[in-house]
Amino acid sequence: MQFRADTDAHAGRDGGCQHNGAVTVVQPTLSLWDAPPTRYTDRVVADATDRMTWLKARARGVTATDVARLSGPKALRALALEKLLGTGFAGNAFTAHGRLREPEIAHWARRVYGMQPSSALFHADGRPEHLATPDGLREQNSRLELCEIKTTNTAWRSIPRHYLRQVWWQQYVLGADRTLVVWEQHDAFVPVGTEPECRWVDRDDNEIHRLIGLADQLLDAMRR
Repeated sequence: MQFRADTDAHAGRDGGCQHNGAVTVVQPTLSLWDAPPTRYTDRVVADATDRMTWLKARARGVTATDVARLSGPKALRALALEKLLGTGFAGNAFTAHGRLREPEIAHWARRVYGMQPSSALFHADGRPEHLATPDGLREQNSRLELCEIKTTNTAWRSIPRHYLRQVWWQQYVLGADRTLVVWEQHDAFVPVGTEPECRWVDRDDNEIHRLIGLADQLLDAMRR
């Protein structure tokens, strides 16, 4: 932001020189406030409905799925190689079940919590290589809240740590305040119970700061 001060200088002495009339003083341009963040809707990179474009965009950056695996240096090195060379993993019975059940669970989250399903890939404000695709989102009183959907064949007493890393990364990328994690337990791919379980996870900026550092280390490893 630039400020200009125009002042009238009355006759006087300054270093032996006399000045008459108007003096214009141009202040240096200073940024007194940080620029407001770009709205998340303006940071869409691709959409999962165009799977090839979506996969290519994900491969060039660090996604929430990647961050979930960043448990330490060994995992970081292994993930960097996978992202550079690719893997032969094309899914299994568990991932197929998750894809089958996700639309039904998303319908429940929309009906009960007003979460709008989303398949868009977003990048963080000012960081085009930091990426995330939340399963759903909603805006409440100017606050952005996300939804993450999981299926599991085990009972959860708490949300597994690697999923929490995924959630915090999504919050960072989109600028969200909290996330509704919704999970459905199954027994031999048959859902247990009549409704999914869910829990809110608040934003944790300390964890986010740590994850950003790990993500940047992963990007550095991918460039070597």
